[in-house]
Amino acid sequence: MYDFLDEMANDGVISINSTIKPYSRQFIAQKLQEIVQNSAQLSKRQRQEVEFYLNDYSLERDTLPDNWNIGGNSQTAVSLWTPGVFYRNNDVKMRITPIIGGEVIHNTNGTITIQTIGAEFQGQFDKHFTLYASLRDYHQKGELLTQGEKFVSQQSPYTNNPDTLMRIPGYITDLQGGAYKLANGYAGGDHSEMHAGIYYSWSWGRVGLANDNIQWGDNYHGSNILSGDTPSFPLISLNLKPAPWVELNFFHGWLTSDVIDSSNYYTMNTGVKAYLYKNKYIAANMITITPVNKLNISFGNSIVYSGNNIQPAFLLPLAFYQAIDHTFTMQQVEGGNSQMYLDVSSRNIDHLHLYMSTYCDEFSVSRLSSTNPQQNMLSWKFGGCLSNYPIKDVSFIAEYTRTSVLCYKHFIPAIDFTDGGYCLGSYLGDNAKEIYLSMIYKPIRGLMLQGSIVSAAKGNELDYIHAIVNQILSVPFMKDKVWSNNTISFSSNYEVVNNVFLALEVDYSNIQGYTPTDAKMPGEYRTNAQGYLNLYTPQFLQGKKLTGTVSLKVGL
Repeated sequence: MYDFLDEMANDGVISINSTIKPYSRQFIAQKLQEIVQNSAQLSKRQRQEVEFYLNDYSLERDTLPDNWNIGGNSQTAVSLWTPGVFYRNNDVKMRITPIIGGEVIHNTNGTITIQTIGAEFQGQFDKHFTLYASLRDYHQKGELLTQGEKFVSQQSPYTNNPDTLMRIPGYITDLQGGAYKLANGYAGGDHSEMHAGIYYSWSWGRVGLANDNIQWGDNYHGSNILSGDTPSFPLISLNLKPAPWVELNFFHGWLTSDVIDSSNYYTMNTGVKAYLYKNKYIAANMITITPVNKLNISFGNSIVYSGNNIQPAFLLPLAFYQAIDHTFTMQQVEGGNSQMYLDVSSRNIDHLHLYMSTYCDEFSVSRLSSTNPQQNMLSWKFGGCLSNYPIKDVSFIAEYTRTSVLCYKHFIPAIDFTDGGYCLGSYLGDNAKEIYLSMIYKPIRGLMLQGSIVSAAKGNELDYIHAIVNQILSVPFMKDKVWSNNTISFSSNYEVVNNVFLALEVDYSNIQGYTPTDAKMPGEYRTNAQGYLNLYTPQFLQGKKLTGTVSLKVGL
Protein backbone atom coordinates (compact mmCIF):
# COMPACT_ATOMS: atom_id res chain seq x y z
CA MET A 1 0.00 0.00 0.00
CA TYR A 2 2.71 2.50 0.96
CA ASP A 3 4.64 1.68 -2.21
CA PHE A 4 1.51 2.26 -4.31
CA LEU A 5 0.79 5.64 -2.69
CA ASP A 6 4.41 6.63 -3.26
CA GLU A 7 4.11 5.66 -6.94
CA MET A 8 0.92 7.70 -7.30
CA ALA A 9 2.57 10.72 -5.66
CA ASN A 10 5.64 10.40 -7.92
CA ASP A 11 3.34 10.33 -10.97
CA GLY A 12 1.57 13.47 -9.74
CA VAL A 13 -1.81 11.81 -9.20
CA ILE A 14 -1.91 12.70 -5.47
CA SER A 15 0.11 14.75 -2.99
CA ILE A 16 1.40 13.21 0.25
CA ASN A 17 3.76 14.08 3.08
CA SER A 18 5.92 10.94 2.95
CA THR A 19 8.22 12.26 5.69
CA ILE A 20 5.81 11.15 8.42
CA LYS A 21 4.70 7.53 8.84
CA PRO A 22 2.64 5.52 9.62
CA TYR A 23 -0.37 6.79 7.70
CA SER A 24 -3.80 6.42 9.26
CA ARG A 25 -6.36 4.20 7.53
CA GLN A 26 -8.63 7.23 7.08
CA PHE A 27 -5.81 9.07 5.32
CA ILE A 28 -5.12 6.11 3.02
CA ALA A 29 -8.82 5.75 2.15
CA GLN A 30 -8.98 9.47 1.35
CA LYS A 31 -5.96 9.22 -0.97
CA LEU A 32 -7.43 6.18 -2.72
CA GLN A 33 -10.59 8.17 -3.41
CA GLU A 34 -8.47 10.98 -4.87
CA ILE A 35 -6.73 8.46 -7.12
CA VAL A 36 -10.13 7.23 -8.38
CA GLN A 37 -11.11 10.81 -9.21
CA ASN A 38 -7.97 11.06 -11.37
CA SER A 39 -8.30 7.57 -12.88
CA ALA A 40 -7.88 8.95 -16.42
CA GLN A 41 -4.17 9.35 -15.64
CA LEU A 42 -3.75 5.71 -14.63
CA SER A 43 -2.57 2.69 -16.58
CA LYS A 44 -4.63 -0.50 -16.69
CA ARG A 45 -2.50 -2.07 -13.95
CA GLN A 46 -2.82 1.02 -11.72
CA ARG A 47 -6.61 1.09 -12.09
CA GLN A 48 -6.72 -2.56 -11.04
CA GLU A 49 -4.46 -1.76 -8.09
CA VAL A 50 -6.64 1.07 -6.76
CA GLU A 51 -9.81 -1.01 -7.17
CA PHE A 52 -8.11 -3.84 -5.28
CA TYR A 53 -6.99 -1.59 -2.40
CA LEU A 54 -10.36 0.15 -2.14
CA ASN A 55 -11.86 -3.20 -1.17
CA ASP A 56 -9.50 -3.43 1.82
CA TYR A 57 -10.56 0.08 2.91
CA SER A 58 -14.26 -0.47 2.34
CA LEU A 59 -15.30 0.22 5.95
CA GLU A 60 -13.54 3.58 5.85
CA ARG A 61 -15.73 4.27 2.78
CA ASP A 62 -18.85 3.13 4.63
CA THR A 63 -19.32 -0.16 2.74
CA LEU A 64 -18.62 -3.83 3.40
CA PRO A 65 -15.73 -5.57 1.61
CA ASP A 66 -16.40 -7.76 -1.42
CA ASN A 67 -14.84 -11.04 -0.24
CA TRP A 68 -15.78 -14.71 -0.20
CA ASN A 69 -18.47 -14.21 2.41
CA ILE A 70 -19.78 -17.25 4.25
CA GLY A 71 -22.43 -15.45 6.28
CA GLY A 72 -23.81 -12.14 7.42
CA ASN A 73 -26.31 -9.58 6.26
CA SER A 74 -26.39 -5.95 5.08
CA GLN A 75 -24.51 -4.85 8.19
CA THR A 76 -22.19 -7.81 8.91
CA ALA A 77 -19.93 -9.92 6.72
CA VAL A 78 -18.04 -13.05 7.77
CA SER A 79 -15.37 -13.62 5.16
CA LEU A 80 -13.46 -16.78 4.42
CA TRP A 81 -11.05 -15.24 1.92
CA THR A 82 -9.64 -12.85 3.15
CA PRO A 83 -10.51 -14.18 6.65
CA GLY A 84 -12.29 -11.72 8.89
CA VAL A 85 -15.45 -10.39 10.46
CA PHE A 86 -16.69 -6.97 9.28
CA TYR A 87 -19.52 -4.87 10.73
CA ARG A 88 -21.00 -1.48 9.93
CA ASN A 89 -24.00 0.68 10.79
CA ASN A 90 -24.60 4.42 10.79
CA ASP A 91 -22.27 5.08 13.73
CA VAL A 92 -19.94 2.09 14.07
CA LYS A 93 -17.55 0.33 11.72
CA MET A 94 -15.44 -2.61 12.96
CA ARG A 95 -13.24 -5.36 11.59
CA ILE A 96 -11.50 -8.33 13.21
CA THR A 97 -8.89 -10.17 11.16
CA PRO A 98 -6.41 -12.94 11.96
CA ILE A 99 -2.64 -12.59 11.66
CA ILE A 100 -0.80 -15.69 10.46
CA GLY A 101 2.67 -15.96 9.04
CA GLY A 102 5.24 -18.56 8.13
CA GLU A 103 8.77 -17.83 6.91
CA VAL A 104 11.63 -20.18 6.05
CA ILE A 105 15.18 -18.85 5.58
CA HIS A 106 17.90 -21.20 4.34
CA ASN A 107 21.59 -21.10 3.45
CA THR A 108 24.60 -23.39 3.90
CA ASN A 109 24.64 -22.66 7.65
CA GLY A 110 21.20 -24.18 8.15
CA THR A 111 17.54 -23.22 8.26
CA ILE A 112 15.64 -20.63 10.26
CA THR A 113 11.87 -20.70 10.64
CA ILE A 114 9.74 -17.79 11.86
CA GLN A 115 6.11 -18.39 12.80
CA THR A 116 3.68 -15.58 13.54
CA ILE A 117 0.18 -15.73 14.97
CA GLY A 118 -2.12 -13.05 16.27
CA ALA A 119 -5.20 -10.96 15.56
CA GLU A 120 -6.11 -7.38 14.74
CA PHE A 121 -9.09 -5.19 15.60
CA GLN A 122 -9.97 -1.85 14.03
CA GLY A 123 -12.99 0.24 14.85
CA GLN A 124 -14.36 3.67 14.05
CA PHE A 125 -17.06 5.12 16.29
CA ASP A 126 -19.26 8.13 15.62
CA LYS A 127 -16.90 9.38 12.85
CA HIS A 128 -14.43 10.84 15.36
CA PHE A 129 -13.08 8.02 17.52
CA THR A 130 -10.75 5.34 16.20
CA LEU A 131 -9.71 2.32 18.26
CA TYR A 132 -7.26 -0.34 17.09
CA ALA A 133 -5.28 -3.23 18.53
CA SER A 134 -2.89 -5.67 16.88
CA LEU A 135 -1.19 -8.49 18.79
CA ARG A 136 1.50 -10.59 17.09
CA ASP A 137 3.44 -13.42 18.65
CA TYR A 138 6.69 -14.38 16.88
CA HIS A 139 8.42 -17.73 17.32
CA GLN A 140 11.89 -18.04 15.81
CA LYS A 141 13.88 -21.25 15.60
CA GLY A 142 17.11 -22.12 13.84
CA GLU A 143 20.83 -22.74 13.96
CA LEU A 144 23.94 -20.53 14.09
CA LEU A 145 21.99 -17.33 14.64
CA THR A 146 24.51 -15.39 16.73
CA GLN A 147 27.58 -15.76 18.88
CA GLY A 148 26.56 -13.15 21.48
CA GLU A 149 29.22 -10.41 21.49
CA LYS A 150 29.98 -8.91 24.92
CA PHE A 151 30.06 -5.32 23.62
CA VAL A 152 26.30 -5.28 22.94
CA SER A 153 25.28 -4.24 26.45
CA GLN A 154 26.49 -4.77 29.98
CA GLN A 155 22.94 -5.59 31.06
CA SER A 156 21.90 -7.36 27.85
CA PRO A 157 20.16 -10.72 28.37
CA TYR A 158 21.68 -11.83 25.06
CA THR A 159 25.30 -11.43 26.20
CA ASN A 160 27.28 -14.68 25.92
CA ASN A 161 24.26 -16.73 24.85
CA PRO A 162 25.39 -18.58 21.72
CA ASP A 163 22.99 -19.42 18.90
CA THR A 164 20.14 -17.15 19.85
CA LEU A 165 18.67 -14.59 17.46
CA MET A 166 18.91 -12.82 14.10
CA ARG A 167 18.21 -9.37 15.59
CA ILE A 168 19.64 -8.06 18.87
CA PRO A 169 20.85 -4.56 19.81
CA GLY A 170 24.10 -3.77 18.04
CA TYR A 171 23.48 -5.80 14.88
CA ILE A 172 23.64 -3.85 11.63
CA THR A 173 20.39 -5.00 10.05
CA ASP A 174 17.10 -3.35 9.16
CA LEU A 175 15.05 -6.21 10.60
CA GLN A 176 12.48 -5.21 13.23
CA GLY A 177 13.80 -5.28 16.80
CA GLY A 178 12.00 -7.08 19.59
CA ALA A 179 12.16 -7.91 23.29
CA TYR A 180 13.00 -11.58 22.85
CA LYS A 181 12.66 -14.34 25.38
CA LEU A 182 15.52 -16.76 24.81
CA ALA A 183 14.60 -20.33 24.03
CA ASN A 184 15.55 -23.34 26.11
CA GLY A 185 16.91 -26.44 24.39
CA TYR A 186 17.19 -24.95 20.88
CA ALA A 187 18.57 -21.87 19.14
CA GLY A 188 15.97 -19.16 18.83
CA GLY A 189 13.45 -17.24 20.85
CA ASP A 190 10.02 -15.67 21.07
CA HIS A 191 8.68 -12.17 21.35
CA SER A 192 5.31 -10.47 21.21
CA GLU A 193 4.56 -7.16 19.53
CA MET A 194 1.53 -5.09 20.51
CA HIS A 195 0.29 -2.19 18.42
CA ALA A 196 -2.71 -0.38 19.87
CA GLY A 197 -4.19 3.09 19.98
CA ILE A 198 -7.16 5.34 20.51
CA TYR A 199 -7.52 8.57 18.52
CA TYR A 200 -9.96 11.43 18.29
CA SER A 201 -10.01 12.96 14.80
CA TRP A 202 -11.55 16.01 13.20
CA SER A 203 -11.29 17.55 9.73
CA TRP A 204 -7.82 19.09 10.23
CA GLY A 205 -6.19 17.01 12.97
CA ARG A 206 -6.15 14.15 15.41
CA VAL A 207 -4.87 13.40 18.91
CA GLY A 208 -4.43 10.09 20.65
CA LEU A 209 -2.65 7.60 22.84
CA ALA A 210 -0.91 4.65 21.19
CA ASN A 211 1.69 1.92 21.49
CA ASP A 212 3.24 1.94 18.04
CA ASN A 213 6.25 2.51 15.78
CA ILE A 214 7.11 5.94 14.43
CA GLN A 215 9.07 6.56 11.23
CA TRP A 216 10.22 10.08 10.31
CA GLY A 217 12.35 10.88 7.29
CA ASP A 218 11.99 10.14 3.57
CA ASN A 219 13.71 6.93 2.56
CA TYR A 220 13.47 3.69 0.58
CA HIS A 221 15.97 1.72 2.67
CA GLY A 222 15.75 2.83 6.28
CA SER A 223 15.28 6.32 7.69
CA ASN A 224 18.18 8.12 9.38
CA ILE A 225 15.90 10.25 11.62
CA LEU A 226 13.44 7.85 13.25
CA SER A 227 13.69 4.44 11.60
CA GLY A 228 10.69 2.72 13.22
CA ASP A 229 12.80 -0.46 13.53
CA THR A 230 12.80 -0.50 17.35
CA PRO A 231 10.16 -2.33 19.37
CA SER A 232 6.94 -0.33 19.60
CA PHE A 233 6.68 2.08 22.53
CA PRO A 234 3.82 4.02 24.20
CA LEU A 235 3.30 7.60 23.09
CA ILE A 236 0.95 10.56 23.05
CA SER A 237 0.51 11.76 19.48
CA LEU A 238 -0.79 14.95 17.87
CA ASN A 239 -1.26 15.79 14.19
CA LEU A 240 -2.52 19.20 13.03
CA LYS A 241 -3.02 20.39 9.46
CA PRO A 242 -4.95 23.66 9.75
CA ALA A 243 -4.04 24.73 6.19
CA PRO A 244 -2.93 22.86 3.04
CA TRP A 245 0.55 24.40 3.27
CA VAL A 246 1.44 23.58 6.90
CA GLU A 247 1.39 20.46 9.10
CA LEU A 248 2.55 19.78 12.66
CA ASN A 249 3.38 16.33 14.03
CA PHE A 250 4.29 15.78 17.69
CA PHE A 251 4.68 12.88 20.07
CA HIS A 252 5.88 12.24 23.60
CA GLY A 253 7.03 8.69 24.17
CA TRP A 254 8.14 6.37 26.96
CA LEU A 255 11.36 4.47 26.12
CA THR A 256 13.26 1.60 27.74
CA SER A 257 16.65 2.75 29.03
CA ASP A 258 18.33 -0.62 29.73
CA VAL A 259 20.11 1.17 32.59
CA ILE A 260 19.57 -0.19 36.12
CA ASP A 261 18.29 2.26 38.75
CA SER A 262 19.98 1.07 41.95
CA SER A 263 17.49 3.02 44.09
CA ASN A 264 14.39 1.55 42.46
CA TYR A 265 13.61 -2.10 43.12
CA TYR A 266 11.11 -4.51 44.57
CA THR A 267 11.82 -7.47 46.81
CA MET A 268 10.77 -10.99 45.93
CA ASN A 269 9.42 -13.39 48.57
CA THR A 270 12.87 -15.01 48.57
CA GLY A 271 14.44 -11.72 49.65
CA VAL A 272 16.13 -11.14 46.30
CA LYS A 273 15.99 -7.57 45.02
CA ALA A 274 14.77 -7.05 41.45
CA TYR A 275 16.04 -3.72 40.15
CA LEU A 276 14.13 -1.63 37.62
CA TYR A 277 15.43 0.46 34.73
CA LYS A 278 15.79 4.23 34.90
CA ASN A 279 12.90 6.16 33.38
CA LYS A 280 13.50 7.37 29.84
CA TYR A 281 11.37 9.64 27.65
CA ILE A 282 11.42 11.28 24.24
CA ALA A 283 9.60 14.37 22.99
CA ALA A 284 9.72 15.23 19.28
CA ASN A 285 8.05 17.54 16.79
CA MET A 286 8.20 18.02 13.03
CA ILE A 287 6.74 20.96 11.11
CA THR A 288 6.14 20.53 7.39
CA ILE A 289 5.84 23.58 5.14
CA THR A 290 4.61 23.25 1.55
CA PRO A 291 5.59 26.54 -0.15
CA VAL A 292 4.57 25.18 -3.56
CA ASN A 293 2.64 22.06 -4.46
CA LYS A 294 4.69 18.80 -4.32
CA LEU A 295 7.55 20.42 -2.33
CA ASN A 296 7.64 19.57 1.39
CA ILE A 297 10.20 21.13 3.72
CA SER A 298 10.10 19.51 7.17
CA PHE A 299 12.09 20.55 10.22
CA GLY A 300 11.87 19.71 13.89
CA ASN A 301 13.68 18.72 17.03
CA SER A 302 13.54 16.20 19.84
CA ILE A 303 14.93 15.53 23.28
CA VAL A 304 15.61 12.28 25.11
CA TYR A 305 15.55 12.76 28.87
CA SER A 306 15.42 10.83 32.12
CA GLY A 307 14.11 11.48 35.62
CA ASN A 308 11.50 10.47 38.14
CA ASN A 309 8.75 12.50 36.48
CA ILE A 310 7.60 13.61 33.05
CA GLN A 311 8.67 17.18 32.35
CA PRO A 312 5.47 19.13 31.49
CA ALA A 313 7.35 21.59 29.24
CA PHE A 314 8.31 18.70 26.99
CA LEU A 315 4.61 18.04 26.37
CA LEU A 316 4.42 21.32 24.43
CA PRO A 317 4.04 20.39 20.74
CA LEU A 318 5.57 23.57 19.36
CA ALA A 319 8.80 24.07 21.28
CA PHE A 320 12.58 24.04 20.90
CA TYR A 321 13.37 21.53 23.63
CA GLN A 322 17.08 22.23 23.98
CA ALA A 323 16.38 25.84 25.03
CA ILE A 324 13.88 24.63 27.64
CA ASP A 325 16.36 22.07 28.91
CA HIS A 326 19.11 24.70 29.28
CA THR A 327 16.74 26.82 31.35
CA PHE A 328 16.02 23.92 33.71
CA THR A 329 19.67 23.05 34.23
CA MET A 330 21.08 26.59 33.99
CA GLN A 331 23.71 24.75 31.89
CA GLN A 332 25.47 23.78 35.12
CA VAL A 333 24.61 20.08 34.92
CA GLU A 334 23.88 17.75 32.02
CA GLY A 335 20.17 17.66 31.24
CA GLY A 336 18.64 15.97 28.22
CA ASN A 337 20.04 14.76 24.92
CA SER A 338 18.66 16.94 22.11
CA GLN A 339 18.54 16.51 18.33
CA MET A 340 17.41 18.51 15.27
CA TYR A 341 15.90 17.26 12.00
CA LEU A 342 15.57 18.50 8.43
CA ASP A 343 13.87 16.74 5.52
CA VAL A 344 13.29 18.12 2.02
CA SER A 345 11.08 16.15 -0.37
CA SER A 346 10.34 17.24 -3.94
CA ARG A 347 8.05 15.69 -6.54
CA ASN A 348 7.99 18.79 -8.74
CA ILE A 349 9.44 16.88 -11.70
CA ASP A 350 6.93 14.41 -13.14
CA HIS A 351 7.59 10.80 -12.07
CA LEU A 352 10.62 11.81 -9.97
CA HIS A 353 10.90 11.94 -6.17
CA LEU A 354 14.04 13.66 -4.87
CA TYR A 355 14.74 13.93 -1.15
CA MET A 356 17.33 14.86 1.43
CA SER A 357 17.10 13.90 5.11
CA THR A 358 19.39 15.22 7.85
CA TYR A 359 19.75 14.24 11.50
CA CYS A 360 21.79 16.69 13.60
CA ASP A 361 23.03 15.33 16.92
CA GLU A 362 25.50 18.08 17.75
CA PHE A 363 26.64 21.04 15.66
CA SER A 364 29.27 23.77 16.00
CA VAL A 365 30.10 26.43 13.43
CA SER A 366 33.76 26.27 14.45
CA ARG A 367 33.92 22.66 13.20
CA LEU A 368 33.18 23.87 9.67
CA SER A 369 36.61 25.47 9.44
CA SER A 370 39.12 23.65 7.24
CA THR A 371 41.71 24.03 10.02
CA ASN A 372 39.51 22.26 12.60
CA PRO A 373 39.80 18.45 12.36
CA GLN A 374 36.68 17.88 14.46
CA GLN A 375 33.50 16.64 12.77
CA ASN A 376 29.96 17.73 13.43
CA MET A 377 27.74 14.84 14.54
CA LEU A 378 25.45 14.56 11.51
CA SER A 379 23.70 11.92 9.45
CA TRP A 380 22.86 12.63 5.80
CA LYS A 381 20.64 10.74 3.38
CA PHE A 382 20.22 11.68 -0.28
CA GLY A 383 18.06 9.79 -2.69
CA GLY A 384 15.66 9.65 -5.57
CA CYS A 385 13.01 7.43 -7.12
CA LEU A 386 11.99 7.54 -10.78
CA SER A 387 8.60 5.87 -11.35
CA ASN A 388 7.01 4.78 -14.66
CA TYR A 389 9.53 6.66 -16.78
CA PRO A 390 11.01 5.96 -19.23
CA ILE A 391 9.62 2.42 -18.80
CA LYS A 392 6.02 1.95 -17.70
CA ASP A 393 5.50 -0.07 -14.48
CA VAL A 394 9.21 0.16 -13.60
CA SER A 395 10.79 2.24 -10.81
CA PHE A 396 14.46 3.03 -10.23
CA ILE A 397 15.77 3.97 -6.77
CA ALA A 398 19.16 5.33 -5.70
CA GLU A 399 20.03 6.30 -2.12
CA TYR A 400 23.18 7.31 -0.27
CA THR A 401 23.57 7.49 3.53
CA ARG A 402 26.52 8.85 5.49
CA THR A 403 26.64 9.12 9.31
CA SER A 404 29.56 10.74 11.14
CA VAL A 405 31.49 9.64 14.23
CA LEU A 406 29.50 9.57 17.55
CA CYS A 407 26.19 10.46 15.87
CA TYR A 408 23.25 8.91 17.83
CA LYS A 409 25.55 8.26 20.84
CA HIS A 410 25.76 9.96 24.23
CA PHE A 411 28.10 9.79 27.19
CA ILE A 412 25.13 9.22 29.54
CA PRO A 413 23.67 5.78 28.64
CA ALA A 414 20.28 6.58 30.21
CA ILE A 415 19.58 9.31 27.63
CA ASP A 416 21.24 8.00 24.46
CA PHE A 417 19.21 7.81 21.22
CA THR A 418 18.06 4.23 21.73
CA ASP A 419 15.05 2.25 22.90
CA GLY A 420 15.81 -1.04 24.61
CA GLY A 421 19.34 -0.87 23.18
CA TYR A 422 18.12 -0.44 19.58
CA CYS A 423 19.14 2.79 17.81
CA LEU A 424 16.15 5.01 17.08
CA GLY A 425 17.91 6.40 14.01
CA SER A 426 19.73 4.73 11.13
CA TYR A 427 20.20 0.98 11.46
CA LEU A 428 23.84 1.54 10.39
CA GLY A 429 24.69 3.50 13.53
CA ASP A 430 27.52 6.04 13.53
CA ASN A 431 30.71 6.21 11.44
CA ALA A 432 29.07 4.38 8.54
CA LYS A 433 27.99 4.79 4.93
CA GLU A 434 25.71 2.99 2.50
CA ILE A 435 24.80 2.99 -1.19
CA TYR A 436 21.43 1.45 -2.08
CA LEU A 437 20.26 0.81 -5.65
CA SER A 438 17.01 -0.85 -6.64
CA MET A 439 14.77 -1.57 -9.62
CA ILE A 440 11.10 -2.51 -9.15
CA TYR A 441 8.88 -4.00 -11.85
CA LYS A 442 5.11 -4.41 -11.45
CA PRO A 443 3.87 -6.47 -14.43
CA ILE A 444 0.37 -7.13 -13.07
CA ARG A 445 -1.86 -6.14 -10.17
CA GLY A 446 -0.39 -7.24 -6.84
CA LEU A 447 2.93 -8.59 -8.13
CA MET A 448 6.15 -6.72 -7.36
CA LEU A 449 9.50 -7.96 -8.69
CA GLN A 450 12.54 -6.24 -7.22
CA GLY A 451 16.30 -6.37 -7.64
CA SER A 452 18.56 -4.40 -5.32
CA ILE A 453 22.19 -3.81 -4.41
CA VAL A 454 23.40 -2.78 -0.95
CA SER A 455 26.98 -1.67 -0.36
CA ALA A 456 27.49 -0.67 3.29
CA ALA A 457 30.58 -0.15 5.43
CA LYS A 458 31.33 0.65 9.06
CA GLY A 459 34.35 2.49 10.48
CA ASN A 460 36.07 2.34 13.86
CA GLU A 461 33.70 1.68 16.79
CA LEU A 462 34.26 4.69 19.07
CA ASP A 463 32.71 5.29 22.49
CA TYR A 464 31.46 8.76 23.51
CA ILE A 465 33.87 9.69 26.31
CA HIS A 466 33.03 13.23 27.39
CA ALA A 467 36.50 14.10 28.73
CA ILE A 468 38.19 13.45 25.37
CA VAL A 469 35.29 14.08 22.99
CA ASN A 470 37.27 16.61 20.92
CA GLN A 471 39.96 14.00 20.27
CA ILE A 472 37.35 11.45 19.25
CA LEU A 473 35.60 13.89 16.92
CA SER A 474 38.99 14.54 15.28
CA VAL A 475 39.25 10.91 14.16
CA PRO A 476 38.75 10.92 10.35
CA PHE A 477 35.48 9.50 9.04
CA MET A 478 35.90 5.72 8.60
CA LYS A 479 39.66 5.92 9.23
CA ASP A 480 39.68 2.11 9.34
CA LYS A 481 37.01 -0.02 7.72
CA VAL A 482 36.07 -2.67 10.27
CA TRP A 483 32.92 -4.16 8.63
CA SER A 484 31.31 -4.30 5.21
CA ASN A 485 28.17 -5.71 3.64
CA ASN A 486 27.79 -6.17 -0.12
CA THR A 487 24.49 -7.83 -0.98
CA ILE A 488 22.62 -8.46 -4.22
CA SER A 489 18.94 -9.35 -3.76
CA PHE A 490 16.12 -10.54 -6.01
CA SER A 491 12.58 -10.81 -4.65
CA SER A 492 9.01 -11.35 -5.77
CA ASN A 493 6.02 -10.40 -3.65
CA TYR A 494 2.46 -11.20 -4.68
CA GLU A 495 -0.66 -10.06 -2.81
CA VAL A 496 -3.05 -12.84 -3.78
CA VAL A 497 -6.09 -11.21 -2.17
CA ASN A 498 -6.24 -8.34 0.28
CA ASN A 499 -3.59 -8.85 3.00
CA VAL A 500 -2.55 -12.35 1.86
CA PHE A 501 1.06 -12.31 0.62
CA LEU A 502 3.31 -14.89 -1.03
CA ALA A 503 6.99 -13.91 -1.20
CA LEU A 504 10.25 -15.37 -2.45
CA GLU A 505 13.68 -13.76 -2.00
CA VAL A 506 17.22 -14.78 -2.93
CA ASP A 507 20.21 -12.87 -1.50
CA TYR A 508 23.86 -13.23 -2.36
CA SER A 509 25.74 -11.50 0.46
CA ASN A 510 29.38 -10.97 1.32
CA ILE A 511 29.62 -9.70 4.91
CA GLN A 512 33.13 -9.33 6.31
CA GLY A 513 34.99 -7.95 9.32
CA TYR A 514 38.43 -6.32 9.20
CA THR A 515 41.27 -5.83 11.67
CA PRO A 516 42.33 -2.14 11.98
CA THR A 517 45.85 -1.56 10.73
CA ASP A 518 46.65 1.73 12.47
CA ALA A 519 47.13 2.55 16.14
CA LYS A 520 44.15 2.41 18.45
CA MET A 521 42.03 5.58 18.38
CA PRO A 522 40.88 7.54 21.47
CA GLY A 523 37.80 5.84 22.93
CA GLU A 524 37.97 2.99 20.42
CA TYR A 525 36.54 -0.46 21.03
CA ARG A 526 39.24 -2.62 19.43
CA THR A 527 39.02 -6.24 18.35
CA ASN A 528 40.01 -8.31 15.31
CA ALA A 529 38.17 -9.06 12.07
CA GLN A 530 36.12 -11.93 13.52
CA GLY A 531 35.30 -9.89 16.62
CA TYR A 532 33.81 -7.07 14.53
CA LEU A 533 31.94 -9.60 12.43
CA ASN A 534 30.42 -11.13 15.58
CA LEU A 535 29.62 -7.68 16.90
CA TYR A 536 27.57 -6.57 13.89
CA THR A 537 26.34 -9.74 12.14
CA PRO A 538 24.68 -13.01 13.23
CA GLN A 539 26.82 -16.03 12.47
CA PHE A 540 24.12 -17.31 10.11
CA LEU A 541 24.94 -14.53 7.62
CA GLN A 542 28.70 -14.14 8.08
CA GLY A 543 30.97 -14.41 5.04
CA LYS A 544 29.80 -15.22 1.53
CA LYS A 545 26.29 -16.65 1.59
CA LEU A 546 23.50 -17.49 -0.85
CA THR A 547 20.33 -17.22 1.24
CA GLY A 548 16.79 -18.05 0.15
CA THR A 549 13.58 -16.97 1.90
CA VAL A 550 10.03 -18.21 1.30
CA SER A 551 7.07 -16.77 3.19
CA LEU A 552 3.29 -16.80 3.38
CA LYS A 553 1.70 -14.05 5.45
CA VAL A 554 -1.89 -13.16 6.26
CA GLY A 555 -2.58 -9.77 7.81
CA LEU A 556 1.11 -8.80 8.03
